[in-house]
Amino acid sequence: MTAVTSVSPSVPALRAEFGPAIERHLVSCGDTIVYASKARSHDVLGWLKDAPGQQYDYLTDVTAVEYRDSERPLEVVYQLRSLPRRADLRVKVALDKQETLEVRSVVDLWRGADWLEREAYDMFGIVFLGHPDLRRILMWETYAEGYPLRKDFPLRGHFSRAEQTRQALAANPEAHYSLEELSIADSFDELPPDMRERLARGERGFLK
Repeated sequence: MTAVTSVSPSVPALRAEFGPAIERHLVSCGDTIVYASKARSHDVLGWLKDAPGQQYDYLTDVTAVEYRDSERPLEVVYQLRSLPRRADLRVKVALDKQETLEVRSVVDLWRGADWLEREAYDMFGIVFLGHPDLRRILMWETYAEGYPLRKDFPLRGHFSRAEQTRQALAANPEAHYSLEELSIADSFDELPPDMRERLARGERGFLK
């Protein structure tokens, strides 16, 4: 099988529409990757979603990549799919690690970006401006060790095992999540008895 090496036809259309905001592009393993400027990233992604002939109506993923080279920027990665055209496109936005890691949210374009952006925030510390509910999704809200997928994060974490255990045991999840979230997948009955009792009494206002 011959690898696909041709660039996506979306690239010349993007360059015609956005000029220097399309910083560069490349083809890797058959995938076209477009680098868009942070300032115009939301405009670029919105255009790719709605413009006739583009129709990237499905957001497959939002994630990030950090390289070991400390001078290389952290990259926010958007994997797009056009279901009508059966076409894929990857868009990257470079963030200078010497500045605040922030970029506009795309939840207003694709509702499916909600939890994907929360994961990138949780694991990398990227702030998605305009996100309706930007909070940790994998680590608990009071987690204080930083961002586990950053290259400067120690393999065993910043805290000792004893301190990690102490914090985990002291965590009070019902203080940060609604009864509906804690009851997802019918797991309410699997919670510790004291937690079930507190939730049943509606101590933190969930049932008020």
